[in-house]
Amino acid sequence: MPIVVNLDVMLARRKVKSYELAKAVGITESNLSLLKSGKVKGVRFSTLAAICRYLECEPGDLLGYVSSDADLSGSAEE
Repeated sequence: MPIVVNLDVMLARRKVKSYELAKAVGITESNLSLLKSGKVKGVRFSTLAAICRYLECEPGDLLGYVSSDADLSGSAEE
């Protein structure tokens, strides 16, 4: 997938534990773990906003894009 989740990097920079963020944002540690690993197909903007608010960052600090040939195929599934 061309979208890369850098949440673990931001957690380390802010010295915040996953369970602390999950509790503050109102999601389960399991769901946060799935988000960190990039194994989710989507994230609610409200959840993304809450994470950014707590970590004092921008969405671009958490998400990145890596170009791949799959992007050019027009396929929405991977």
